[in-house]
Amino acid sequence: MKLNVNLKTHPYDLIIERASLTTAGNWVASLWNKQKILLISDDHVFPLYGQTVEQSLLDQGFEVAHFVFKAGEASKNLNTANEAWSACAAANLTRSDGVIALGGGVVGDLAAFVASTYMRGIHFLQIPTSLTAQVDSSIGGKTAINSEVAKNMIGTFTQPDGVLIDPDVLTTLGTREFCEGVGEVIKCGLIADRELWELLKSAKNAQDLLENHAEAIIYRSCEVKRKVVVEDEHDYGVRLHLNFGHTIGHAVELTAGYGQVMHGEAVAIGMVQISKVAGKKGLMPEHLFLEIAEMARKFNLPTQYDPWDEAALFQALLHDKKGRGKNIKIILVPEIGRAEIHAIEFSEMKAYLEK
Repeated sequence: MKLNVNLKTHPYDLIIERASLTTAGNWVASLWNKQKILLISDDHVFPLYGQTVEQSLLDQGFEVAHFVFKAGEASKNLNTANEAWSACAAANLTRSDGVIALGGGVVGDLAAFVASTYMRGIHFLQIPTSLTAQVDSSIGGKTAINSEVAKNMIGTFTQPDGVLIDPDVLTTLGTREFCEGVGEVIKCGLIADRELWELLKSAKNAQDLLENHAEAIIYRSCEVKRKVVVEDEHDYGVRLHLNFGHTIGHAVELTAGYGQVMHGEAVAIGMVQISKVAGKKGLMPEHLFLEIAEMARKFNLPTQYDPWDEAALFQALLHDKKGRGKNIKIILVPEIGRAEIHAIEFSEMKAYLEK
């Protein structure tokens, strides 16, 4: 399957194909001239797939080096980025060379940020290996590292030259890691795809979803993101819909300590929390809060986090990237398959944090 992210400035394709990791070199050769490549991965993914991808690239005549860092959200920082820039220099990468991200969302965000800033930008490709990265973070050109103040605070908008998605790699994910990705799939169904929501409802459990519906949920989620990225590349309008659950979710990730609550888990908590309060305010159907919570629990996702520190969470979301002056834009879902943007004052967010 193929989806075209048909941006006017930098169009590229998403390829969804089983067993495609073994022939990744052929895909890269169809996009890039023979050149030097730095393969960026982490110490969880690289032992699983690094040698396969490297050999496939070498077989196509590319010069390949690799940079591997410690897995986890806590590594998505300036120190790791600096080490990766040094690895680019050690590999003698020039403006005509490139970076390939092989891993989950942390790897993809960091590798893309490094590529977009090294020598003021070299090209890069995404090979996402987690469900979260396959359905969300590898698509759309957002690159980022975390700061001590906020998640994804430092980053760029830079589109990849392509994204290669192999559903087979999901079989090596742990149950928690797979379910974390389902959090983003649930969000896609809620904001833009009722049929995807119904598919999730029909699945018996996470194992059934992985074994029988993996390609379908990847394709439909990618199509949701593709549409909004093409319409709103730089996050000024409809692309903000993708942030449903994220304002509170990012605050949970930060206050819990990076890596303690996984991204998709935090998004689930955020979706449930904001829906509960919006329902009480009459901005969303109250029954939808219950449906979202039930769906999260079905796929082993948390619906709350303890200890819940409202003051700390509010302080964290003051640095949310959707903020403009004294206002912040929150995303609500008045009905399954449709999202709305609401601009409120930051102070009003305190009410959305009440348990």
